[in-house]
Amino acid sequence: MGANYEYYRIFYYVAKYQSLTKAANILCSNQPNITRCMNKLEQELGCRLLLRSSQGVTLTPEGKRLYEHVAVACEHIRAAEKELSGSRSLETGSISIGASETALHVMLLQKLKAFHALYPNIRLRISNHSTPQALAALKSGSVDLAVVTTPTGASKPLSELPLTPFQEILVGGPGFAKLAERKLTLKSLLEYPLICLGRETMTYRFYEQLFLKKGLPFQVDTEVATTDQVLPLVKNDLGLGFLPEPFAEEALVRGEVYRIPLADQIPKRQVCMVKDSSRTLSIAVREFEKMLCQQSNTK
Repeated sequence: MGANYEYYRIFYYVAKYQSLTKAANILCSNQPNITRCMNKLEQELGCRLLLRSSQGVTLTPEGKRLYEHVAVACEHIRAAEKELSGSRSLETGSISIGASETALHVMLLQKLKAFHALYPNIRLRISNHSTPQALAALKSGSVDLAVVTTPTGASKPLSELPLTPFQEILVGGPGFAKLAERKLTLKSLLEYPLICLGRETMTYRFYEQLFLKKGLPFQVDTEVATTDQVLPLVKNDLGLGFLPEPFAEEALVRGEVYRIPLADQIPKRQVCMVKDSSRTLSIAVREFEKMLCQQSNTK
């Protein structure tokens, strides 16, 4: 089919308003030009579309059938233009983030709050994942960004950007309060029950490598699925646990748990953003990425 698509747009307005003059005014054209285009469209389609009279324009049966299709197409195009315009102004759009629980509480919640205050019409979908799960979701395209903790194990086309550091501390419940009075070594920790995230998580691997560097096995007595499960178990004396410092602050102040000093330094970890460099991000996602990067530049 060789018909000019501009002819269809003109036909849409002529048919909608049943007037060549009104169509010309809307399209910032003139009636002779509109008439010429409609004559050309009829010639190319090989049928009569419009019946002209002093009262205006009416559609032939062929014109009515064509208008049913053209109207749908034009309305879809207008809706798409409106949606894109909303995306550019961040009045519409969505962001999907795969986040580890530690990353969520250490810094992501604050950034989401600030972003939502600026762009309340952007839909947010947050999936609670371990770091490996978040990266798998990113690779599959089910999330736009992953905000997780190191080590991530990310490899191309995934790229990792550190955002903010955090320190983990060792804590124990009332039954282990006396341990707060002296420094323990990693070796001496083997004498006590330990609570940690499951072996499929990067947190487990982090501590496994930390103990391995000292030539020690990492022996976990209780494995949990999420970070927020560690603290209740520690409070109830099921063992000692490593927690990001912000997670333990309130419980430490209330005397529900005790900070146990270590002779061996626990390296700081990072909350980081991981994205798929091979994918083009939407305007809304890029704006949120910019906000996350501003956080990292302040550290």
